[in-house]
Amino acid sequence: MHNNDDARLGILMLDTKFPRILGDVGNPNTWPFAVKYAVVEGATPEAVVCDDVEPFVQAFVAAGQELVASGCSGIATTCGFLSLIRPRLAAELGVPVAASALEQAPQIQAMLPPDQCVGVLTISARTLTPAHLAAAGAPERTPIQGTDGSSFSQTILGNQPILDVPAARTDLIKAAETLVSDHPDVGAIILECTNMVPYAAAISAATQRPVFSIYSYLMWFHEGLQPGKFGTP
Repeated sequence: MHNNDDARLGILMLDTKFPRILGDVGNPNTWPFAVKYAVVEGATPEAVVCDDVEPFVQAFVAAGQELVASGCSGIATTCGFLSLIRPRLAAELGVPVAASALEQAPQIQAMLPPDQCVGVLTISARTLTPAHLAAAGAPERTPIQGTDGSSFSQTILGNQPILDVPAARTDLIKAAETLVSDHPDVGAIILECTNMVPYAAAISAATQRPVFSIYSYLMWFHEGLQPGKFGTP
């Protein structure tokens, strides 16, 4: 996995085999800055999203400690469902942790008109619980639409080595259109799943809503870790 000694941002990776196409958080070319990765062995998408993350918490902590020891001053993850363990990661690692795109919900909600709300597009509506939303600071009644059973979800959760990108795009656009059709008051969409980022522009075009993701979150997060320089001040 690509690592850079100058990286301020360390990213905890699930144990995956599916393609990390451009735009995916796990593709180093997605980022306009250096990143470091650490894979948490055994923490597959199905284990974290569909089963129980608890058996892997200490492994996430250990991998995060390695990233911090190597010079990273902030830690992120590659799964929105890990909002559940952000408090423990931050406590153990001693640095800021951006665990889930869902953690943008309070800020996005504050920007919207009072008659609009944030909606969430997730890889698994079946297993995204109120506890995940609460841990991220998202409103309990946040509208949620999943891609459950789609080609996209089957590939990612099944950890399959081949991704049908056009089919995935179609799956996500269809789910997003259902979200805003069922909830016309949704004024902005958060992509819970980090693997949805490559399709964010298509989703925004189809729904005419702003779309936020782990990409938008970590671009903001990294600017705090390593502020841009403007001249000589």
